[in-house]
Amino acid sequence: MDITKTYGIKVFSDAVMSQRLPRDVYESLKLTQRMGTELDSTIAGAVAAAMRDWAVENGATHYSHWFQPMTNITAGKHEAFIMPDNNNNGNVIMEFSSKDLIQSEPDASSFPNGGLRATFEARGYTSWDPTSPAFIRDQTLFIPTAFCSYTGLALDTKTPQLRSMAALNKQGIRLLRALGNTTSRRLAPYCGNEQEYFLVDRQRYEQRLDLKLCGRTLFGAKPAKAQELDDHYCGRIRIRISDFMHEVDRRLWELGVPAKSEHNEAAPAQHELASVFDIANVDCDRNQLVMEVLRVVAKEKGLACLLHEKPFRGTNGSGKHHNYSLMTDDGINLLSPGKKPEQNLQFQLILCAFIKGVDEYADLLRLSSATASNDHRLGGFEAPPAIISIFLGDYLSSILYKTAHGENMVHGDRSYMRIGAPVLPGVLKDDSDRNRTSPFAFTGNKFEFRMVGSTQSAAVPDAFINTILADVFQQFADRLEEAGPEKRDETVVAIIRETLEQHGRILFNGNNYSKEWEEEAARRGLPIFKTALDVAPAYLDEKNIALFERQQVLSRPECESRYEILVEGIEKVIGIEAHVMMEMAERQILPAVAKYAGDLAGSYENMAKLNLYNDELKEQISALSEDVSGIIRANRELAAAVQSAEQTGCAAEKARAMVDLVRPRMDALRAVCDDAETHVDSACWPMPTYTDLMHRV
Repeated sequence: MDITKTYGIKVFSDAVMSQRLPRDVYESLKLTQRMGTELDSTIAGAVAAAMRDWAVENGATHYSHWFQPMTNITAGKHEAFIMPDNNNNGNVIMEFSSKDLIQSEPDASSFPNGGLRATFEARGYTSWDPTSPAFIRDQTLFIPTAFCSYTGLALDTKTPQLRSMAALNKQGIRLLRALGNTTSRRLAPYCGNEQEYFLVDRQRYEQRLDLKLCGRTLFGAKPAKAQELDDHYCGRIRIRISDFMHEVDRRLWELGVPAKSEHNEAAPAQHELASVFDIANVDCDRNQLVMEVLRVVAKEKGLACLLHEKPFRGTNGSGKHHNYSLMTDDGINLLSPGKKPEQNLQFQLILCAFIKGVDEYADLLRLSSATASNDHRLGGFEAPPAIISIFLGDYLSSILYKTAHGENMVHGDRSYMRIGAPVLPGVLKDDSDRNRTSPFAFTGNKFEFRMVGSTQSAAVPDAFINTILADVFQQFADRLEEAGPEKRDETVVAIIRETLEQHGRILFNGNNYSKEWEEEAARRGLPIFKTALDVAPAYLDEKNIALFERQQVLSRPECESRYEILVEGIEKVIGIEAHVMMEMAERQILPAVAKYAGDLAGSYENMAKLNLYNDELKEQISALSEDVSGIIRANRELAAAVQSAEQTGCAAEKARAMVDLVRPRMDALRAVCDDAETHVDSACWPMPTYTDLMHRV
């Protein structure tokens, strides 16, 4: 396979557009894509015609407006290109008009909308996003679109992201002008998402009701070996998995997704795929494609791809590390420190914008990673705790503090570290180490937001970061414009000093996993939100609503709707998991334990008839009997808790009951069932074990 010839062959790419579109249409569309300017709607007809011809030539029979409702997955309604020929000769023509390209009308009340649409208010619209390329999959032309209600309210994750990018560009260019930059015309967020996932054998997956309906194991005793030896991480990729990865790469490359790195992750059966940085909305669209292709190829290869944040208790969970940077249209990375960061006041000011924004809106960043499933991951193993902080490293931190206090810092050139063996070349040492325990870590020329869950749409955290930065940039630009060019450096230093004085508490370069940090964070007054439900009210905080409205990213009704969707989602997810647990315990685990206990009791009686008494066997039977009683009791207590929660008042109260009452009962039922698993003959256990799932792929 010649990748250079097949890469992007299923994408209506720049190369395709330059060949098929009239020059003026092409240049107009490229201007919108490069600069984020308003689309000239008069070119839509020419674009639609070229897009249709290209798609049909490449085997497409349908087209679909591809959008991202607030479900963390994508949706689309497929329409055939065919239309009856008006000549009444029984033939059809392939039709795709400018209207077909620009908008469509899915049902807006059937997707999560948080009260923005009632059942009888069904009309909604999808609107073409010309900045993200169309592509072909499964004989269908997919057109990336935004999704809004009949009244223009955002019902998706893409619309707020595009709004936030516009706000960031507006305020960011203002700030750059105030800093003396007269050439850059656009500032945009660029990101790269690292997608973690698990692969298990499909046949074993089908035997686990919890995996099929919940995406994670609700039962499972700790295996004899999990990830203790750290031998899976970046280890040899198994032949079956390598075959899967090669097919995933092939399909992603054809779709123009620059899948770059892949490796075994820390937990057995866990893996990671990362793509090359690109402008944020395009990269987030690509990440949705990554998740879809992973699932589809896994099924074709006799595997199941688990994207849940915590499919297995006791091992690492899966995240979607969101790497974030800021680029101008003329190639300036605002997070690049340069060779002498101590002299780069612009870079230091941008760092301070992050420090100020993250401290003032820590609740929003935590909110952007809040889901019922991510609750199981945050704070465990390699996932950061549910406390927002920033890691800059000692070197950059000291630069900021010295600048703030007017002290000079002598730059030491990056050195080559000799490893000791003469044959090994020197390693260029970075200015600071990497802190993988930090939720928001500076990693050279970008920030890595590590809290995002593996199932989430990356557009949500990106939109929140963009909005926060836009607001801080606006404040900094106001200060600098008022001070004027002659006091520019003096004002920048003053802003740096004030930022550290007022928001320095958010900086932490130590071990975020430690108990000491949690105590220290509380002393500093940093907010600690243990669960998604704890932070959900941040959507209703007047400070946060004012931010979103000020930057024209979300209106008050849109904030309120997202609160309702999050709360309802928490309640539904936990409720579904509880019902699945009760069914599995009642219909699978309890019968298996009871039968095995009976078999052992029969064996004991037969031995007793021969005067062969075995106290150890009697103790084993007694332990199993206790497990049977414990399962029945715990299942009844869970059922009562679920019934009580479901009969509670509003959605918020139901969700709170699910978190506070139902989850502990689920843990109790799991504990007794997992104990029973360790006593029952493996041939009698009714489902694949952790060893089966993680070590027999």
